[in-house]
Amino acid sequence: LTGAQDGSVRMFEWTRPQQLVCFRQAGNARVTRMYFNAQGNKCGVADGEGFLSIWQVNQTTSNPKPYLSWQGSSKTTSDFAFITSSSLVATSGQSNDNRNVCLWDTLVSSGNSLIHAFTCHDHGATVLQYAPKHQLLISGGRKGYICIFDIRQRQILFTFQAHESAVKALALDTSEDYFVTGSAE
Repeated sequence: LTGAQDGSVRMFEWTRPQQLVCFRQAGNARVTRMYFNAQGNKCGVADGEGFLSIWQVNQTTSNPKPYLSWQGSSKTTSDFAFITSSSLVATSGQSNDNRNVCLWDTLVSSGNSLIHAFTCHDHGATVLQYAPKHQLLISGGRKGYICIFDIRQRQILFTFQAHESAVKALALDTSEDYFVTGSAE
């Protein structure tokens, strides 16, 4: 799966030189993040205008429409994570009201899909990492802060400053004992 500054999103197969599917044409907002879900049957694309769109991967048309698309943030959606079997999705970004980390239910109508919004990260959240064993969500912000959320209780557990500049990367070890952060500095 490839995404570009011009907003295009294309899917390729290792053994074929031509694209299999073009999910988005050039001329859309820049792509900020893309992932496949754990089952590999869906892909999601976040963009610079705050939208998150999700497609079924096994498309037969050359330019399919997303089966879900919503504005995760009012300014930009910088990252997202599929949670559980992809019926729950978390987004991070920047919104006018500082509700910069949100939980969405993909099984309900788009008007009711936002199930919780966390007010956190002045100036926006840049990255997300989901810890399934502990049911925690870790986010990094533009000002170097880390927030850890319990998604079952829907509350922020911890907030601390890890860096002096924007957190650009989060990684979690497979046993979920540790996570590491990387920053713009």
